[in-house]
Amino acid sequence: MQSVEDVQYVVVHGYRRAFRISGSGPALLLLHGLACDSSTWLDVVPALSEHYTVIAPDLLGHGESDKPDADYSLGGYANGMRDLLTLLGIDKVTVVGHSFGGGVAMQFAYQFPDRTERVVLVSTGGLGKEVTPLIRFLTIPGSGLAVGLATARPWRPLVSGGLRSLSRLPISATRDLDEVARIYEALADRAQRTAVQRVTSHVLNWRGQFVTMTDRSYLARLMPVLVIWGRDDMVIPSSHADLAPTQVSDVHVLEDSGHFPHKDHPEEFVRLVVAFIEANEPAHYHRGRWRALLRRGDQFELESVEPVTEPAIS
Repeated sequence: MQSVEDVQYVVVHGYRRAFRISGSGPALLLLHGLACDSSTWLDVVPALSEHYTVIAPDLLGHGESDKPDADYSLGGYANGMRDLLTLLGIDKVTVVGHSFGGGVAMQFAYQFPDRTERVVLVSTGGLGKEVTPLIRFLTIPGSGLAVGLATARPWRPLVSGGLRSLSRLPISATRDLDEVARIYEALADRAQRTAVQRVTSHVLNWRGQFVTMTDRSYLARLMPVLVIWGRDDMVIPSSHADLAPTQVSDVHVLEDSGHFPHKDHPEEFVRLVVAFIEANEPAHYHRGRWRALLRRGDQFELESVEPVTEPAIS
């Protein structure tokens, strides 16, 4: 069995993709947030690997994956995850997405419902406009130069050390600063900084997020969805959990937790995910129901439509 610490590589469309894989059983795809990497899941992967085959990639432009001048849209990331899974011989997954990774998870489920069994959204983007000014700043012209100067080598250790020290204070507002320190250090790499700015330009501007799933949230009626948030999230407000589609299977807002509930409460996080998967059968994609739902939109009553046998296509 592969160790969770082991990073493997595969080339997809000419670009190296880094990923971690461990465990056995049904597949669980873990997608990290903006400027993070697969190591954000290390606190929960060992326990999850006792039940599932866990795949945790570094998204393109992040971590040890290549950082090319390429497609950093939600659709591009969803395609990349499909192709990675295909190369690994995995047909269907429960997809778990944190922050920006939650947006990718929703896009993956939307584009590939036939390959998605369930969706878990963790402090996710894509449910509302509000997001921390630190991320909105990245969309302003000249911000790349400013971040480059702010992460310059002479003062980088002082800043990152200070952030980590503040994170140890018993104050909710500073809880996530250890992760902020890791992001700050990652943004010192020019290629990653450019990639992150390309990502943000696809989903938000200086006013906030403009790409959301709210217009398609009724599609959640065909797929089990779990939402987990930290009450003290300073990056994306936990109130966005109230904007989750009303058809979701469950919503949990964890107390004494910030933007990274899987790190603040790893045991509770694993318990919630395992219980959700055990309680919800995988979604079974049926083109007739999907078509009926698209035609009727949020007025659709799932119980009113019987499965329809699809005509053969020659």
